[in-house]
Amino acid sequence: MADKTDKNGPSCEEEKSALQLLSEQYAAPFEAYLTEFSENPNDAIPPRLTESMLYSLRAGGKRLRPALCLAAAERCGIHPEKALPMAMSIEFMHTASLIHDDLPCMDDDDYRRNSPTNHKVFGECLALLAGDALMIWSLGYSLSRLAHLGIPNDRVVRAVNILSEAAGPVGMCGGQVLDTDRESQEPEKEFVYRIAGAKTAALIRAALVSGAMLGDIPDTTLQCYHNYGTHLGLAFQIVDDILDVTATREELGKTPKKDEAQNKMTFVSAYGLDEAKRLALEESEKAERSLEQLFPEGDLLMDLARSLAFRGN
Repeated sequence: MADKTDKNGPSCEEEKSALQLLSEQYAAPFEAYLTEFSENPNDAIPPRLTESMLYSLRAGGKRLRPALCLAAAERCGIHPEKALPMAMSIEFMHTASLIHDDLPCMDDDDYRRNSPTNHKVFGECLALLAGDALMIWSLGYSLSRLAHLGIPNDRVVRAVNILSEAAGPVGMCGGQVLDTDRESQEPEKEFVYRIAGAKTAALIRAALVSGAMLGDIPDTTLQCYHNYGTHLGLAFQIVDDILDVTATREELGKTPKKDEAQNKMTFVSAYGLDEAKRLALEESEKAERSLEQLFPEGDLLMDLARSLAFRGN
């Protein structure tokens, strides 16, 4: 793939192109699916619980994870429309993690995507339950819907299991423990890779692998998406750590400098700002290379890796 960037990263036009294409091709159809879902609530769910869940689900954002799921599915022979339930499960899980992450017992933030956080609107108890409900629902939502769309049951079960593992004790939940529990932390600066690998990269990787897994592909192809998701997720978290100290609340959509205030171990605190920027680019380049054998002429996902390393929010 021809390198369109210099050592300082992509131009604004190139970054915009990669992110816009992903949004137009995959995030926009997902948003339409989410809108239809929101307009047809389940009457068996208590209305206030529905309101709380939808408040956070509809709060916006890049929809990166569901878009990656749809992109991987399409590249593995599955039309994106057939993968929408899997993408929704991914977004359920991601949204649940954000609701919980903002709670006073975690990061204690008042804002998310430039709006009051869930617990500021609905109270801590309902916010906690909304996150719980979305997390549990994410595992069942795809099962019957994907099967009805013609995806073989064995692939559906494997994909949902990937999501379960990514969210559980060896994935996102375990990563949050490493991030917040002082007794679980280790002094070596490399420990931040373990935190990021579980807390952030696991779910980004699961979005890609679960989407790819819906298709009939060899294990070698699946490994490429696994590696790509790992490095993309690490790059994403490193940039998150950088933005926490360099961006404004309006740019972030949440309170900046929270990591420093809470004395958290981050890539910036462990390596310094300049080295963290270098590490973000290094991980994005590793993500690109992970897909070279699948797309020797280049691909949107490869361009995206470099773009996300230089994102501004």
